[in-house]
This record gives sequence, C-alpha cells and structure tokens, in this order.
Amino acid sequence: MKYIVKLNNKEYEVVVENGKAGVMSVKETAGQSAGAEQKPVNNAQAVNKAQSAPAVSGEGEQIKAPMPGTILDVKVTPGSSVKKGQVLLILEAMKMENEILAPADGTVSQVQVAKGSSVNTGDVLVVIR
Repeated sequence: MKYIVKLNNKEYEVVVENGKAGVMSVKETAGQSAGAEQKPVNNAQAVNKAQSAPAVSGEGEQIKAPMPGTILDVKVTPGSSVKKGQVLLILEAMKMENEILAPADGTVSQVQVAKGSSVNTGDVLVVIR
C-alpha cells in the first residue's frame, strides 16, 4: 500500500509491504503546513520518525548518526560547552554501545534527539557552534 504523508512542507511517499514501511520519495511542497496529514500505517515507525525529527536551523556543525540505532543516553544539553573528543551521546546499534564524540571544541546549540529515540544513518543528532 502507498501513503502520502505531508509534514513541514515536505511530502513523503511511504510504501508499506509485509508490515514494513519505507520512504520511496520526498518532495518539497509550497506554502501550507498545517501539521501532519496521514493515513494509518501498520508499521508507524517511518511516520513517527518523520514526525519526531525537528527541523535543524541556524549555523554550526551537524553531528550525524553514523548508523541506525537507538539513543541510550544524551550527555549534553543546549548551551553546554564541549571539548574535542567529549562524549555527546551513546548510540546503541547491533547490541553495541557507541559513543558519539564531539569533533571539535564548541557550544551545543541544538540537541535533536532524546533518550530512547530511534535514529537512521545520517540523522542529525547534535549541532555544535
């Protein structure tokens, strides 16, 4: 089954087969964004992921997820000063805990994830200025 999910001026084409969902395409839509318009999906993970990803704004270095997984712990908050190599958060992937480290000194301007949230490869986790 194919569903169209509109969220934050983007239109996601989601295909659901055998209880699994996948995003087939994403396109920008003009103007109105009155929230998410969606039809029920058997595997709501793809829809929930689209809803839980806040927009990244402003400048700074985006720290992205190197692999899909679950956030076990977030060690920083917006406004925190960090040093190069400092642990920002713990990402569990394939039953292993992976420390996500600060690539440089700076100040955390945004934390895009929360403890327990699922992330995909390339999702923005933290923004450092």
